[in-house]
Amino acid sequence: MSVDPAALSDRRKLLIFGIMAFGQFMALLDIQIVAASLNSIQAGLNAGPDEIAWVQTSYLMAEIVMIPLAAFLSQALSTRWLFTLSAGLFTLSSLLCGLAWDINSMIAFRALQGFTGGAMVPLVFATGFVLFEGPKRAMVPAILGMVSTLAPTLGPTVGGLITEYVDWRWLFFMNIVPGVAITLLFPLLGKVDTASPRMLRRIDWLHVASLAVFLGGLQYVLEEGPRHEWFNDEAVLAAAWISFVGAVVFFERTFFSTMPVVKLTPFLRPTFAMACVLNVVIGFGLYAVTYLTPVYLGRVREFSSLQIGMTVFVTGIAMTVTAPIAARLSTRVDGRYVIAVGFTMFAISQWMFSQVTPEWGFWELFWPQVMRGLAMLLCIVPAVGMALNGVPPDQLRYASGLFNLMRNLGGAIGIAVVNTWLIDFTRAHAAALSAALGEQPDRAREALDGLAQLAQAWTPDGARAMQMAEAVMGRIVGREAVTLAFADAYVLMALLFAAALLIVPFAKPAPIQAPPPAEH
Repeated sequence: MSVDPAALSDRRKLLIFGIMAFGQFMALLDIQIVAASLNSIQAGLNAGPDEIAWVQTSYLMAEIVMIPLAAFLSQALSTRWLFTLSAGLFTLSSLLCGLAWDINSMIAFRALQGFTGGAMVPLVFATGFVLFEGPKRAMVPAILGMVSTLAPTLGPTVGGLITEYVDWRWLFFMNIVPGVAITLLFPLLGKVDTASPRMLRRIDWLHVASLAVFLGGLQYVLEEGPRHEWFNDEAVLAAAWISFVGAVVFFERTFFSTMPVVKLTPFLRPTFAMACVLNVVIGFGLYAVTYLTPVYLGRVREFSSLQIGMTVFVTGIAMTVTAPIAARLSTRVDGRYVIAVGFTMFAISQWMFSQVTPEWGFWELFWPQVMRGLAMLLCIVPAVGMALNGVPPDQLRYASGLFNLMRNLGGAIGIAVVNTWLIDFTRAHAAALSAALGEQPDRAREALDGLAQLAQAWTPDGARAMQMAEAVMGRIVGREAVTLAFADAYVLMALLFAAALLIVPFAKPAPIQAPPPAEH
């Protein structure tokens, strides 16, 4: 049952929507805010290199489970109280993350932070489409598209600045004041529907458990697979089997449970299904490139957290510039034309990235990043409209959750795939470069002798100087190999976005509809 949106003033609608959008921004920002600061967190918690990755993995695993659950819980608890509870627990878990005393406590608190923050992400999409109609509703995808893309893009920049000038613990403490404000304000303003607590007594707990096992296990496989050569690792293989069993049970309960926690009925609309496929590709590109660029700057250029943050900030500025353009186009032009332009521009940006060399820095990355930032909102805004316009009101919550889940799954797949590409391509290029040096031994020896002569400025020992020269030569070969691997990864992402254009003509967007009369 819904509260009649017409009974709410425009100011109150905007306040409700603004508060929810800010909560979503906080939750999405925290996905990537630690990306440029993992080394500092690792040192602060005395964690090992394999353990520190779980600071991000635990958040993503928990968030991806909550996103599809939010639709059911918002019906049972109401949007107002679920969002309030989520914001409050997200704030508390952020405080606990900042106070973490070792890596195990950090992992546990990050999982709680991801689980509670995950509920805020889909709720704002569904609520925005309920509150507004006509041209105002058309602004919802633009605003939320900007939030969805800008927050994870700005994460490394914000994290790098805070770590450099304050302390890594403030990555989490910074959530406390706005989180408390949202928790206190939203219950006073956010009554947009009523609760059905009876649903909680009939909940299918097996469906909930299978969902957690399925998505949590899948996220673990995607995160840990590249680091451990996929199914050659027993833990990854076991997680894959457990996830598969969870998936079988989940789909059985989805179709046959009397009270399923996730409904897949929105996929019966072909446009929604195609919009979700496009959203997987968008998530792949958004998260994979947001991950790749800082890794290149750190691994190849050896930039600090602050330098990385200031370099990737360009993309966020470009996104902000594009937001009003995407919003205006979404009300005047068929979304398929807009998204086709966006995907084409994104593919071009990746092709520009593929020309990367070991010397690239801020200015060499400037225009590829600008192109990517301009493209991203032209991708996501029409995709949101395609997915949610025309969805029946009783399915809107579930459609929002599934659509957002697809983007996160695309991101998880993207990071896993590009990690695998980097590992495999680096090995292949290193072998090819070593073979090339072997085919031209005279030139290789000449280069090595030149390096040895330079090394003699630090040591008079000829043998020691030659060892230093060989080490430098090895680093040069390794740096060239990994740079070529980055270039290959960017080329493949360009081809992925170009291929996705084949879907666009068939994703006919539904017309923007006014919300139905409230149920009483």
